[in-house]
Amino acid sequence: MTAIHQIHTDMVASITALKRDPMGTVHTGTAETGAIAILNRNQPAFYCVTPELFEYFQELAENAELFALAEERKANGQFVAVNLDDL
Repeated sequence: MTAIHQIHTDMVASITALKRDPMGTVHTGTAETGAIAILNRNQPAFYCVTPELFEYFQELAENAELFALAEERKANGQFVAVNLDDL
């Protein structure tokens, strides 16, 4: 039985197309949404994303880590009184 995978972008290209014209395939595929899924035998093998989209994903991951840290510290209950005028 073949596994069915969800493709998380509107643009797709085959690995063959990528081999034939790597930069053209990536440039055309990422022009609209910033991402293209590269398929191998009609299954997603990997995604190519623009540097801007990759940076955005990195910021999201960093923000999620900071949020988790803040929630952990908040649950810990160790608060410090701060006057905004003193900052």
